[in-house]
Amino acid sequence: MRLSLPMIGNIILVAGLVVYGFTLFAEYFAKGKWAKNVTGLLAGLGMLTLALSLIVTPRNAEVITLIARTSLSHALLWLSTALLLAAIAAFGIITYMRPLRLWHERKIERDLNRELPRIP
Repeated sequence: MRLSLPMIGNIILVAGLVVYGFTLFAEYFAKGKWAKNVTGLLAGLGMLTLALSLIVTPRNAEVITLIARTSLSHALLWLSTALLLAAIAAFGIITYMRPLRLWHERKIERDLNRELPRIP
């Protein structure tokens, strides 16, 4: 079997991501935060393994070949990119709205306290 340059690059990239994931796992374990995140890591690895097992069948390989010959693969790539960008945007909005909400709540509380009479 002859490996092409993109295949070798993909293998190296996936191996690097796996090593990086285990590095993060080691960091969580060292800091004692691993118990909270280990279920997500194991679930993610389980889903990746399930996806791999479903893809590596002769019939699915034929379907993937048919999809690769059409422009559907490009449409799926654009859809995937759009969904990932939407997830990033949602995370940013959620992350930055909380401090604004807390600031707004403090402002309302200050305004309410100003309207109260001061009793000595």
